[in-house]
Amino acid sequence: MDKTSIVQTSEFGDQSTSDVTVCLRSRDGLPELFYCHSSILKKKSGFFAEQLSSDNTIPKNYIEVKFPGSEYDHYAKILKLLYLSENLVLDSWDSVKTALGALRASIALQCEEITKSCIQYLEAVPWEEKEEEEILKIAPTLGTEGTALLDRVQPVNGNATKNVFLSAIHFATTAESSFPPYIDELKTSAQEQVEYMLVEDEDTPLVTMDEEVRSEVRTGLVQVFTRFERELNTLHIFFDLSPQEAEERVLQCLADLEWMCNILPKMEMMKDFISNWVAISEHMLGIIQDDTYYSGLWAVKAKLIELAGKALDAVGYGSVVLPAPSRLHFLKTWLPYMRKMKPIFDSKSEVDESFPHKMDSDLCQNIEGAIISLVLALPSNDQAEILGDWMKMTEKVKFPDLSEAFEVWCYRTKTAKRRLMVGLNGVGNPTVSL
Repeated sequence: MDKTSIVQTSEFGDQSTSDVTVCLRSRDGLPELFYCHSSILKKKSGFFAEQLSSDNTIPKNYIEVKFPGSEYDHYAKILKLLYLSENLVLDSWDSVKTALGALRASIALQCEEITKSCIQYLEAVPWEEKEEEEILKIAPTLGTEGTALLDRVQPVNGNATKNVFLSAIHFATTAESSFPPYIDELKTSAQEQVEYMLVEDEDTPLVTMDEEVRSEVRTGLVQVFTRFERELNTLHIFFDLSPQEAEERVLQCLADLEWMCNILPKMEMMKDFISNWVAISEHMLGIIQDDTYYSGLWAVKAKLIELAGKALDAVGYGSVVLPAPSRLHFLKTWLPYMRKMKPIFDSKSEVDESFPHKMDSDLCQNIEGAIISLVLALPSNDQAEILGDWMKMTEKVKFPDLSEAFEVWCYRTKTAKRRLMVGLNGVGNPTVSL
């Protein structure tokens, strides 16, 4: 018989030809009767075949199927599907939810043909998260038939993971144009997936420590910094044409740098970011502080301080180790700019409460802590230079508050002199007047 046609020997629900009544209880517990045919039931369902076997002593013309009331619709659907050919059963599925419910019922009723049809449909369509969880529970009970459902969620090998990661890094760090229009969304998606893949688990080191991956990340970082520097160098051109567009172009680069700043610590590569950031800091601030942009680029100026704060944090707390001269130069580059911008941001916020660009208390506290830590790790003469400049400006500018660093420096200075005097006069004469 042609599988694409409906079985013609019997018709579902035809009471005149039915020789078996199947009882299903609805959600309310009420009995619903379905007029069926033993020849169909025995052929398509192992459960009904057993119920209708000659060895079974129960009545052959009435069968009640027990199941949770919430499954009623699925069991009723299975009875109807028993009368359809294989191709028409497959065409009947319209959602994962329906197919999953029918799969549960077909497993209970031992309907092999319908079970295979459910699996074939589910294997070919996308799943929601909750649906996937249920499928993962059911699939192991299906034996070899269930392997098709598990294939898409099987762990991939290391090389495949690495290749996906490399592609995502490459796209996330090289895409820079808004043409085609969906490129920004793809770039954002790539960046989000890279961050997700770096969430710490047992497989993360296999990716983060791979030299090819690290090389691609370094290349991407250099490209992002190169784009940023290019935008800075051409800022005056675009600013004359459209200040807003010029700012957005720079902000896009800063957003990419901020993303790199977030993922690099997870790969123990923050030093690469710091090295590039330090290298362009003077050039960057020289451009941004030009009189042309005195009353504009507020979002850029605020973002620069945020990123500089992250860099100060990494250097100040020892996540990134730099020689003392480099640390001093880095601090002397950014400290004056931050002291200059803090009162300006505060003043604009006081005049206009809706002004969105502020150095909030958390940011200031984090920057202060990093600067104090950085200062206290410098040679004592360098500390004296930084603290001397700070005290000269303290009456006018209260940020950052380096009182803690000053107190520690004073204590160290006295104890250092005491140790020196003790060394000169001999260990036996510890009492020295300072």
